[in-house]
Amino acid sequence: MTASDPGAFSALLDGVVNFLINGVTGASWWQVVLIALVLTHITIASVTIYLHRHSAHRSLDLHPIAAHFFRFWLWMTTGMVTKEWTAIHRKHHAKCEQEGDPHSPHIFGIKKVFWEGAELYRAEAKNADTMARYGHNTPNDWIERNVYTRFSALGVSLMLILDVVLFGALGLMVWAIQMAWIPLTAAGIINGIGHWWGYRNFEAVDGSTNVSPWGIIIGGEELHNNHHTYPTSAKLSVKPYEFDIGWMYISILQSLGLATVKKVPPKMAFGAVKPVADEQTLEAIIANRYEVMAGYARELREACKTEIATLKARQADASVLTAAKRWLHRDDDKVPAAVKPQLAQVRAEHPVLDKMVTMREELRALWSSTNATREQLAADLQAWCRRAEESGIAALRDFSIRLRSAHA
Repeated sequence: MTASDPGAFSALLDGVVNFLINGVTGASWWQVVLIALVLTHITIASVTIYLHRHSAHRSLDLHPIAAHFFRFWLWMTTGMVTKEWTAIHRKHHAKCEQEGDPHSPHIFGIKKVFWEGAELYRAEAKNADTMARYGHNTPNDWIERNVYTRFSALGVSLMLILDVVLFGALGLMVWAIQMAWIPLTAAGIINGIGHWWGYRNFEAVDGSTNVSPWGIIIGGEELHNNHHTYPTSAKLSVKPYEFDIGWMYISILQSLGLATVKKVPPKMAFGAVKPVADEQTLEAIIANRYEVMAGYARELREACKTEIATLKARQADASVLTAAKRWLHRDDDKVPAAVKPQLAQVRAEHPVLDKMVTMREELRALWSSTNATREQLAADLQAWCRRAEESGIAALRDFSIRLRSAHA
């Protein structure tokens, strides 16, 4: 090509401009959007399967090929260091909703955690005590020490170059989405909304909630209350209507020999009804206490509905009971102070509900006691069942009979 060959020069210039705009793929804008969604979903899968379920909670073992793929992908797309993420998450469980929780909305406020969760993460990553106490059993091989940890920002820089080469100017958008995806979903939604708003299947000791029953967008992490109830489970869904896409991926990896599941949520077993609850019954109830209390909550809510229907049939005011219904089955420390006067009024006016709330606390005391012997606890369970079945309350009687059919 020479200066006297303007056509060739123009073609070259057009090629350069086309490359800068469209990249080597020449993908259209909607194709680039779809590709960006796929890439961010792989990142989500890497976080939930590798960082969360494998590294932090050891609920499954990953084949070295799978583990290293996830490690490499996270280095390229997030710059997160396995030891830092694992240590911070373990500390979150150890200090959940208490002073020392690295990112609790109940400590820092929901706005702070949602919008500045990544900053909270980076601040905690500098805490040497957190790394030493909670960062054990994380990768410490040559590539981790000399590449992934030492040059944690290099991966995302390479990702930027790769995105621009593939997609041209739109590659900048792809990269920006990749960089914002985990801070928004993991730091903001899971750590923030997942401890602030949603539904609860179980009365876990913290304020965790399920954001959605369909765990697809955030890889199953939407089922956060389930996770905090059974933190060492590789499967986060527990109800028939819940879906954990992360568990689907784990099942596929397991079928390929790339993963070994170590634990899933316990499921209470039932058999013939025993004449009296024995130590085996006690063992089954304690092992499945969250499921037991969830079942009791259903009975209590049904009793509330019956009481409300009775009031309405008499054309009486049921507004206080309707407002209190969502809180009667909750642990006292989870009930807002403003609601407690309503609950006291409801219990005073409805003896059936008062009895059920009282016996709920007595049942919960079976696994809260630290001084009673196994024999004493079994005797307490037998006495509880006897009182329940003699209470004249059908819901209590039926619940107690079902408990006597439980076995370990």
